[in-house]
This record gives sequence, structure tokens and C-alpha cells, in this order.
Amino acid sequence: MRLDKYLKVSRIIKRRTVANEACDQGRITVNGRPAKASYDVKVGDVLEIRFGERVTRAEVLAVSEHVRKEGAAEMYRILP
Repeated sequence: MRLDKYLKVSRIIKRRTVANEACDQGRITVNGRPAKASYDVKVGDVLEIRFGERVTRAEVLAVSEHVRKEGAAEMYRILP
């Protein structure tokens, strides 16, 4: 699954266009490397999302095309 779509489906970022723009601006890294929106997300990847001063790190636990709102939080784990 594409990185921008994963961020939307998992509800880490609300809109796919916002996720796409964040990737284009270099605000999202995967396993320590800047990632494009077309990056293929795999289980075990560590995502780092920077918005302003806030940095969020998340580990990918599951990749699924369709997830209900209640199950979206189970797709990733926030890292300290």
C-alpha cells in the first residue's frame, strides 16, 4: 500500500492530499530515510512524521485496504 494511502486509512493524517504534500515536503521518513508518497509500506516499518515542532514516531503493525474507524488505531503503535 502506498505511504499516503496508509497514513489516511490508519487515520494518522486525515486527508490523503495532506499526506501526499507532507511526503513531498520531506516531513515523513520511513526507517530513517525520507520517503515519497508512492513508497510501499510494509509491516515493521517505522514512520516518523514531523509537523512543526511535533515529531511522531509510529511502527506499522498491519496493512489493510479497508478499516473501520474503531480498528484504525490497531494498524500502528506510537513509539516514544
